[in-house]
Amino acid sequence: MSAQESAGPERLGGAGTRGPDPRTLRTRAAVAEAATTLFLRNGYLGTGVDDIAALASVSKRSIYNNFGDKQTLFTEVVLHYTATAEQFAEQLVGSLATAEDVPRALHELGRRHLATVARPEVLRLRRLIILEAARFPDLAAEYFRRAPGRVMAALTSAFAELHRRGELIAPDPARAAQHFSYLVLGSTLDTAMFEPGREPAAPAALERIADDGVRVFLAAYRPVPDAGKAPAGHG
Repeated sequence: MSAQESAGPERLGGAGTRGPDPRTLRTRAAVAEAATTLFLRNGYLGTGVDDIAALASVSKRSIYNNFGDKQTLFTEVVLHYTATAEQFAEQLVGSLATAEDVPRALHELGRRHLATVARPEVLRLRRLIILEAARFPDLAAEYFRRAPGRVMAALTSAFAELHRRGELIAPDPARAAQHFSYLVLGSTLDTAMFEPGREPAAPAALERIADDGVRVFLAAYRPVPDAGKAPAGHG
């Protein structure tokens, strides 16, 4: 999760046979960690390069040498989080299309999806991106493409295959992906966006929310079993 912008040249030794200078890597890591903490806490305008340098224990020049400017650093911080969505789409959603026990696979997927999205740092990032979307529309669009959009595309592909197999009745797999996502995530995300100070839901509560959403989804999209044949279910 990477088409990330990279400002500043990497220091290569010799004739290009050695990797980046370890000191440069440590500096970049320290700056990225400090910037992430401050951007999520104070927003873009509320965070200065001086603040980042102080928290990272580096000079301002080191930040400019490695990242170019605050906007580029902000871009890298935001897009860094999309790696989790890419892994989720490739590993978890990708295996859904070939699942033998589809209800069980959907329940597991729903639980993992909600647990990932409901992490406090991810919720803070979503609020930050929404706040700064007018200032950085291209960045907001790219984040959506790489994170929520990528997961939705993977769900659409999986549901299309499950429809082909007869495991789901989903002639419009994109709409089915929307329904699945919002049934599982919707209420938790809405609450988190509008009540940021509210205590996060416990893992067990998130699992119940996800399971309820998946049950509604299956009621709408699961084929009606033949008479006398027990449907497969989630244990």
